[in-house]
Amino acid sequence: MDIDELDQHLLSWTKRLKQENQNLLNAALSSIKSAFPFNEYEHRIAFFLNRGVISFDEYKKLRDNYVGSNQYLELYGLAPRVFGDIWCKEHLIGIDQRFKEPSKKLDPKYDGEYDLWLNGIKIEVKAGRATKTKERGAVTSKAIPYKSEKPFWINMQQIKLDICDVFILIGVWTDRICYWVLSNDEVKNHSEISHQHRGGIEYQIGITERNVREFDKYLVEPTKLVDTILEKVK
Repeated sequence: MDIDELDQHLLSWTKRLKQENQNLLNAALSSIKSAFPFNEYEHRIAFFLNRGVISFDEYKKLRDNYVGSNQYLELYGLAPRVFGDIWCKEHLIGIDQRFKEPSKKLDPKYDGEYDLWLNGIKIEVKAGRATKTKERGAVTSKAIPYKSEKPFWINMQQIKLDICDVFILIGVWTDRICYWVLSNDEVKNHSEISHQHRGGIEYQIGITERNVREFDKYLVEPTKLVDTILEKVK
């Protein structure tokens, strides 16, 4: 269940209200002010419960359905730098502790140019969140589930070539995380790579609903990440 489906479900509950209560709810929503975690959704559900048009069990069933379908939605709320620089590395180390934070002790020539170290293998990590391309608003409001048919965009940015052996690209949807493992040459020669800035040294790869299947050959289960990297380098 995505946010659009949730809206449709709440609309069906709104129609259970008497007309005078519908008018009252709509008037309240038109001027409501939000501050996390109190927002229009909390207000609508509380109103339905107060007016007796839904039971607590109906609310709990809806909540469980939505939470179960959006287990990674909280990642959309992270600041870009926290998501791209901190979360993704900690997440991979949590999956397999053979991944190490690089340091001069591990690599005397290390100068912050790559993200992870694996038995002498230099790894760069790029992560992006799938968002609807035809909607405006906060990142969380544009979040999308993996099997949605709506246009989406994941932008893997600030790719620097020739500084690592392997790239791990992480794609996040509200209900799924994908891991793509590519060698440096596979990234360098990929049809979707382009300059991020004209004449600059940084590149980007855009993943959309039109080309995401082209990345299936690089798709790796999280428990197979290390084995796949070792095989690619070998």
